[in-house]
Amino acid sequence: MGRASSLPSLTMAGWKPAPRETVMSDPVNNLRIQRRSFLQNSAIGLGGIALTQLLPERSLASTVDDPNRGIIQPLHYPARAKRIIHLCMAGGPSQVESFDPKPVLDEHDGQPFPESLTRGQQLAQLQNTVLKARGSFTSFQKHGHSGQEISDLFPFTARMADDLCIVRSMETEQINHDPAQAFMNSGSILKGRPSMGSWLLYGLGAETENLPGFVVLVSQTKGGGIQPVAARQWSAGFLPGRFQGVELQTQGDAVHYIGNPDGVCQSTQRLVVDEIKRLNGMLDERVHDPELTTRIAQYELAFRMQTSVPELSDFSAESSETLEMYGVDKPGDGSFASNCLMARRLAERGVRFIQLYHRGWDHHGSIEQNMPIAALETDQACWALVKDLKQRGMLDDTLVIWGGEFGRTPMGQGSGRDHHILAFSIWMAGGGIRPGISYGQTDDFSYRVAEDAVTMHDLHATILKLCGIDHERFSVKFQGLDAKLTGVEKATAIDALIA
Repeated sequence: MGRASSLPSLTMAGWKPAPRETVMSDPVNNLRIQRRSFLQNSAIGLGGIALTQLLPERSLASTVDDPNRGIIQPLHYPARAKRIIHLCMAGGPSQVESFDPKPVLDEHDGQPFPESLTRGQQLAQLQNTVLKARGSFTSFQKHGHSGQEISDLFPFTARMADDLCIVRSMETEQINHDPAQAFMNSGSILKGRPSMGSWLLYGLGAETENLPGFVVLVSQTKGGGIQPVAARQWSAGFLPGRFQGVELQTQGDAVHYIGNPDGVCQSTQRLVVDEIKRLNGMLDERVHDPELTTRIAQYELAFRMQTSVPELSDFSAESSETLEMYGVDKPGDGSFASNCLMARRLAERGVRFIQLYHRGWDHHGSIEQNMPIAALETDQACWALVKDLKQRGMLDDTLVIWGGEFGRTPMGQGSGRDHHILAFSIWMAGGGIRPGISYGQTDDFSYRVAEDAVTMHDLHATILKLCGIDHERFSVKFQGLDAKLTGVEKATAIDALIA
């Protein structure tokens, strides 16, 4: 009994000793209960203390009272971009048919590919095969005052040549789709790592209370080259779940079960949400679980979305000229064009990170038939999105990024091209990016970068800097390490890309 009564009082962990009468009635049994209670409750309390020490100075807890507040306060740099629209061409577009013209490669079409370039290199599906050069099946022209060279497959993109920063010297590390997409999004191939959108939402916070701060839309081509996209590409990883991307449906209702069932009015729903919030809050006071904070915030967000999502999905206020500019035949038809218009509407409403996947660029075969289809489905809408943002005064603080997880080989694979990680192209516009330039160069065959290489981590560091964040000072303790979007390797924000 004496030992039981001498146990420390762990009030900070929510543990209280049993009444004295109970202790006296069965001292042996109560000693056992007290020990169990001590271990259970002290584990929660001490675990919370340990978590607080592991997290950065402005930790996850700093966003509990205001879930829309980011942890980077104040920003490390003046922010040039307030929001990002990432146009993901899933499957990997060919750079030599889009933004990297190679006359020498064209001259060697059908001839043996120089062995000196490929000896000892990793290839996806062309191992132990005779490698032959494959020239571009399309032509390139110079456009705008800047003289940007753009493929004839992208006539609308060519119209905004002077707004584009084309990066021809991208490199990545992963040669298969899913890990390459994970590396593009999270800077790592390991599962459970936060995506770029989640990092930005965590660091910067949200500008809207009525919609998710990170939204994903997916479309697919009517041609070939369709590549699956896993939901882990917009995961929050080890960050709280409220920073995860939310995929909106591109046909029908944007969110399932957005309305109340028959017989349930809005006021009744409000009462239910308030009561659930109260109960979850009581539990959170005791256990301090970040996921409970997420649950509370998501119930509130879901309630507000019952009003905001129907208004978001109502395109009736869009003029016929706007629909025609985007190439939208029917709003909400699941097309990439419709998703681009939705992206502009999301950006207007304060969504921080918007990601559009178009599945249709994995051209191992029939590239001459299928790549023009994918380009036709996306080209006009990309141009319209940039133009629309510009004429609304939003392009200056909206960063638009176009590109895939890797490029395609300058060698042929039957009637197509294989995966290629040593050189590929992307473009960016707005959000503080330097317009009207082509950055970096590849060799004469577009096989590897010859000048000004840009890694995925460099790209992430540049994006973070445009948003006002120093990537070296943006980390979270995870499994004893300082986890960052830019990884542990050397990463550099490319100042030459910034206006």
